[in-house]
Amino acid sequence: MITIGENIHIISKSVREALEKKDENFIKNLIKIQQNLDCIDLNVGPAKGQLDKIYEWLVLLCKEQNISFDSTNISAIENGLSLVKNAENCFINSTSKDKEKLEKLTDVALQYNCNLIALSMSKETGIPKTADERLEIIFEIYEKCMEKGIESNKLFFDPLVLPLKADQTQAMEAINTIRMVKESFEPKVNTIIGLSNISNGIPNNLRSLVNRVYLSLCYGAGLDAVIMDAKDSELYRIIKMLDNYSPENKLDELYIKLSDSIKNFEELDEIKFDKNNLEAQNIIKTAAVLLNKKIYSDSFTQV
Repeated sequence: MITIGENIHIISKSVREALEKKDENFIKNLIKIQQNLDCIDLNVGPAKGQLDKIYEWLVLLCKEQNISFDSTNISAIENGLSLVKNAENCFINSTSKDKEKLEKLTDVALQYNCNLIALSMSKETGIPKTADERLEIIFEIYEKCMEKGIESNKLFFDPLVLPLKADQTQAMEAINTIRMVKESFEPKVNTIIGLSNISNGIPNNLRSLVNRVYLSLCYGAGLDAVIMDAKDSELYRIIKMLDNYSPENKLDELYIKLSDSIKNFEELDEIKFDKNNLEAQNIIKTAAVLLNKKIYSDSFTQV
């Protein structure tokens, strides 16, 4: 699985201030935290005003690291790609179905032969509620990309994970969208999620647990790439463990069982685990909530 770090994000007040001040030490520290990942997402928002041409500065700090250029400013993305030596390994994050944006960003992706993340939404539809509706948008984006001559393996479709606390049913719809995308295209295309979205708004002590369990479920559905918190070293270890199918302990075996249950369309209650192990219990309770089999509450692990 391709891992992309989310830790340089303009929504964070401290990151925004560091970018505006060009605080090299602060940003270098965030880059170092993410150095083991395959790519770093540089979310700079509209890249205007004080952040005009910010990619010129950031690219130099990232050196040979693969970059996901994450901005609503298409010119800034194009400028950033022109500055790297490894554009073919970089990402554009992201296009939607909206005609003008899709037209421009597919041209840029083709010019630099880079990877293109495409969101299953448009201004007209917003984020559809069902996997079928999301897949319909994905097909339309795919057709435009094929018209332009973009290779299938350069496309990463995002089903758009919504916060568990906002709408519990949507966790499973995103999983179903991943499944459907992996089954619907030949040659194959890729899938990607912003993992931290699933745990937005829930108590901080539960976020890592929810993220790790959801990652395991999505992995079973065929997920190819994840935008993640690089500070969660255990999450990174679990991803590599799933990649290598190499459990180090009983909890790892449980994460594999969860992944396999999605892959093989098995029921959650068929999974055997140590019911005397509190951590294992919490993993299963979390999976039950994510699969919409139990109602979410901030105290769901205590029920």
